Amino acid sequence: MLSLLLCLSATPAIATDDEEFDPSSVSVTDAINCHIDAPTYNSFALAMDGEDNLAARLGWRKIDNNNLFLAEYELPEPELITGHWSTRRVAFSSSGVLAILDISDPNEIALAEKIDNEVEQVTEDEELADALATASPEALEAARQVSGEASSSPDESEPYADFRKFMGQRVLLDVTEPANENDSFGTRTVIARSISNVASHPGKTLYGCSYRIELLDRDGNPL
Repeated sequence: MLSLLLCLSATPAIATDDEEFDPSSVSVTDAINCHIDAPTYNSFALAMDGEDNLAARLGWRKIDNNNLFLAEYELPEPELITGHWSTRRVAFSSSGVLAILDISDPNEIALAEKIDNEVEQVTEDEELADALATASPEALEAARQVSGEASSSPDESEPYADFRKFMGQRVLLDVTEPANENDSFGTRTVIARSISNVASHPGKTLYGCSYRIELLDRDGNPL
């Protein structure tokens, strides 16, 4: 099933039968700003460290960090992302791509995007806190539960004294295509603007887009 999903996700909508898709034709700025479709994004992301070695072809430099959930790169030149914000750092998560902006308070950009913080209290598990940067909507309730159960002991929370977790998103596209009589599965595609911060990148805001394609059975249930 995983191989089927990868094949489905890797078929770019911008390619035609007469033209082979070139992942280098995708603008990372367009990807960050949710201006491409999900299959195109997935082909672009898979090409970064795949056989295409797209990151090297583009002159991107892989950056080591302390976050297991983000594959970070430095771009050759700054990219204007949104408004007057530009960056040379981008990161790929399990479901999307993010610009790493020099904004210490995510609310500064979230307000204009009409995105609220969906995590009221930071969790004391640093790895989980970083993973929440690009969590799916289904994970938000779990995040709230973890945050609510976390100890408020001053000694235990001290490492996060200056860190206030922000995670929010605004869904831009949510389309379900049911299985028809010739298909064994359907799909649900969700594209969302995401804004967050992570303890591994203090003083930064992660601004990006998540692209998810979910397979559905003939009754519309996730596979």
